[in-house]
Amino acid sequence: MAQTEPNLDHDVSWFLLPSYWAKMVVALISFLCFANSYDGDFVFDDSEAIINNKDLRAETPLGDLWHHDFWGSKLSSNTSHKSYRPLTVLTFRINYLFAGGFYPIGFHVINIILHCTISVLMVDVFSILLGGLQFTNKGRRLNLAPKTSLIAALLFAVHPVHTECVAGIVGRADLLCALFFLLSFLGYCKAFRENKEGNNFSIFWVLVSVILGAIAMLCKEQGITILGLNAVFDALVINKLNVLELIQKLLHKDKSLESAGLLRKGLLLRITLLMSGGATILYIRWRIMGTGPPAFTEVDNPASFADSLFVRAINYNYYYSLNAWLLLCPWWLCFDWSMGCIPLIKSVSDWRIIALAALWFCLIGLICQALCSEDSHKRRILTLGLGFLIIPFLPASNLFFRVGFVIAERVIYLPSIGYCILFTYGFSLLSKQAKKKKILAVAVLGILVVNVTRCALRSSQWRSEEQLFRSALSVCPLNAKVHYNVGKNLADKGNQSAAIKYYREAVRLNPKYVHAMNNLGNILKERNELQEAEELLSLAVQIQPDFAAAWMNLGIVQNSLRRFEEAEQSYWTAIKHRKKYPDCYYNLGRLYADLNRHIDALNAWRNATVLKPEHSLAWNNMIILLDNTGNLAQAEAVGREALELIPNDHSLMFSLANVLGKSQKYKESEALFLKAIKANPNAASYHGNLAVLYHRWGNLDLAKKHYEVSLKLDPMAPGTKENYNLLRRKLEQLQKKGGP
Repeated sequence: MAQTEPNLDHDVSWFLLPSYWAKMVVALISFLCFANSYDGDFVFDDSEAIINNKDLRAETPLGDLWHHDFWGSKLSSNTSHKSYRPLTVLTFRINYLFAGGFYPIGFHVINIILHCTISVLMVDVFSILLGGLQFTNKGRRLNLAPKTSLIAALLFAVHPVHTECVAGIVGRADLLCALFFLLSFLGYCKAFRENKEGNNFSIFWVLVSVILGAIAMLCKEQGITILGLNAVFDALVINKLNVLELIQKLLHKDKSLESAGLLRKGLLLRITLLMSGGATILYIRWRIMGTGPPAFTEVDNPASFADSLFVRAINYNYYYSLNAWLLLCPWWLCFDWSMGCIPLIKSVSDWRIIALAALWFCLIGLICQALCSEDSHKRRILTLGLGFLIIPFLPASNLFFRVGFVIAERVIYLPSIGYCILFTYGFSLLSKQAKKKKILAVAVLGILVVNVTRCALRSSQWRSEEQLFRSALSVCPLNAKVHYNVGKNLADKGNQSAAIKYYREAVRLNPKYVHAMNNLGNILKERNELQEAEELLSLAVQIQPDFAAAWMNLGIVQNSLRRFEEAEQSYWTAIKHRKKYPDCYYNLGRLYADLNRHIDALNAWRNATVLKPEHSLAWNNMIILLDNTGNLAQAEAVGREALELIPNDHSLMFSLANVLGKSQKYKESEALFLKAIKANPNAASYHGNLAVLYHRWGNLDLAKKHYEVSLKLDPMAPGTKENYNLLRRKLEQLQKKGGP
């Protein structure tokens, strides 16, 4: 396919490297950007998508992946996010199986490798987009823009906005989608290799491109947009359509459309194949999704809930301008931009309207140049740049359906391709006009160095939740979720006083933030500040009546306040809204035990263990209650059943050992006590109760030894000192009897 194109590289002062070395450089630099994230933790959404996702575990049938969403919920459920990415989840599952558990290093390494691979493929993609498509007689594609394609690939490889996709493990969805997106594009280009018969195209490669597009969509929804981009590429590069000329002919009802290139070289057939493939894929996707679109809340995407169409339109466009700014100046990055981070624009007097005006001024200018320029080369590159910038972004634009975020840095991974095209083309135009081209080259090199530094810094922030959440405080101080996550991280580390401060700020910023109220109420409950805890939890269930966790926690507080009837009602309300709630059954059992309703308590704990067989506390409470009420045989049976399910739980060993000791099964009791002590050697009660066993059994020296260990570990252990004194007196009496 011989094409004569102006050479973008002619006036550019840059390194000219062979294709192999150019790809090696891109791979190395993209690796250096994100290498320090390899040993990071699971952070933010990784918990739900990976750690709590049952689809990763071997016991879950592989077939379930095709009926569940990205988070492991059934697609048919009304609570599902409808994010259908089974191939991404499959790679997580493979990671989990090979690692033998949830070890994040393997997950991170795969993400880094994927980004390096994508960046290398970008060298070929940009050489086509910037230099055109041309093959040798042997069917080998030529790189007509080696310098500019290298610049664009480097810009893509080191863009800081990609950090979320690479350093955040759930970003693999975007990486896999991008990989097959690019393979689909390159496959489509292969359909136009020349042979001895002249110009033709391969239907096989067109169909391969459609299949790769489908695979991209099974990794993430954006993947389907490659079919539209392939059609745009075909029209502009293969058929050299002049869009403005075509529109004019259509408006004037000119029948000579073939001369405009519409029917040349099988364009209509290829477009038909792409459209049919896309429609089929979307139909299958819609059928699998089952119910309607996902239900998001106002805090996820406030603009989409605005009553006024004007307010919605203004804010959507403001979001677009912020996405564009993140591409131009990716310095202020945040893991979450929702929940008050970006206040709504409600009036044209808001100064932020300037950002909208600037965005559309630039876009209209570029569109006019793309349509009206007499330079066909400029028209092609600008249109392709705008196409790759806009089309992959459309699923996240709120134009077709509501999305569950305000801004998400991960969704501009693919649109950044268009940004790199436009940036590189602008650089080539400036180089053509500039007298000191090396200064421009140094400026671009400086941008690359700054971006590499920013990537490394941002990657280090993604290594732990504490760093990630704190980094957002300066970017989005009005985001209640940021303060909530900082508080939760502090609470998990035991720093309750600091956590309270951040939870209070989250509630202040968003007075309807029920999760912050629930967590704050929990901490206050543990600090015995029961009155305020009850107020917060009551408000939470008033705002969200189906919030089961808040109902359960309210019941715990009411139980502590000895308002037992209200507590029981709160527990049952929680179970009503979450049928499978083992922790709530456990707490309900504790309430019944306090009220001496022993049968009800045992039934509640049994329900907890049925729903969650590894619920150690429920098993323990059953054993202890049966023991205390003299039902030793039943307590023994429950204890043995529990240890079969949780064989390494030392607290269960201890409880069962106590029961066996009372049943005079001393040898078996001793073995369990020793096993429990081996697992937890610093538990004073374990040594104390073993000493009691030896005391009863008549092994007085061993009893003395373990009484002393128990008292050393806990000098105030109840009953131990008295038993020890009794033992000493008995030993003294025995010595006197045995003396001369």
